Amino acid sequence: MDFRTKVPIKEGRPKIEHSSGVFLIGSCFVENIGAKLEWFKFRNLQNPTGIVFHPSPIRRFFQRMSNHEEYQKKHILEFNDRWQSLEAHSDMRRDTEGECLQNLNSALKKSREFIENATHVIISLGTAWGYVYEGQEEIAANCHKIPQKKFKKELSSINEIVNDLEVIDHSVSQINNNAKIIYTISPIRHLKDGFQENQQSKAHLIAAVHQFLNSNAQSNYFPSYEILMDELRDYRFYSEDMLHLNQVAIDYIWNSFSEKWMSQNSLNLNLKIDKIQKSLSHRPLAENSLSHRKFLTKLQVKIEEIQKKHPEIMFS
Repeated sequence: MDFRTKVPIKEGRPKIEHSSGVFLIGSCFVENIGAKLEWFKFRNLQNPTGIVFHPSPIRRFFQRMSNHEEYQKKHILEFNDRWQSLEAHSDMRRDTEGECLQNLNSALKKSREFIENATHVIISLGTAWGYVYEGQEEIAANCHKIPQKKFKKELSSINEIVNDLEVIDHSVSQINNNAKIIYTISPIRHLKDGFQENQQSKAHLIAAVHQFLNSNAQSNYFPSYEILMDELRDYRFYSEDMLHLNQVAIDYIWNSFSEKWMSQNSLNLNLKIDKIQKSLSHRPLAENSLSHRKFLTKLQVKIEEIQKKHPEIMFS
């Protein structure tokens, strides 16, 4: 007897290889999956302007890339003696106006160049609740701790989100028509919006994504939200704040994703890379001892064996 429900996952095509290019953007769930890609040495680029929760700022970022539309002075503002953009995360704050614009446009350029040669684009949607800054029309990617009275809170409709996804799809195809888009709904709850409000938000995202996918067979869906809700329906899979996922849940969802989206060659290679990564993280009792030097020599041989077959893989 199986004591849990199993979420069916469609087989992904084309498969992800270590030589693939995977671009990730969206909610903090991207950081979890991105960290796994980093650990296993896949070529990837994640959240170049920081975490983004709402589909509208994600759409705006892709529009900028496809239209070659750089950030300008009108797209940034000063608050608490630092410069930032409402289209980017607070990680992109800088001390000067020039530095802020330079970093934003550098991230934009780097992203476009990466997507031009990418094989997969993963987009994680976190919430349908958005905040619009006074005098503007676009939903902010981040409020940067600017007083809340300066923003108007609104829930994006299903049709508005579908429109965002259509623009994202078109923008990606303009940059690289061969890149496969994978959408997912972040399983992390946004309870600051309220319990019922969070459910309403996730419902809008889910309905919008599936409405969009019904008419766009080229894009795909990975059920990370459903896996947590139906397979891992227990608080032991959450971190201490009872909102974010703990490492057990992250590993489980990663394995579910890997089994369906990665080639067998890469799955086999992951096992070897995992051993090397753990060895590199090992702290010796005696750093200059003979036994440790032998250990490093054997480790170097294993690294060179992998790099000979896979020159795109680099170890620190």
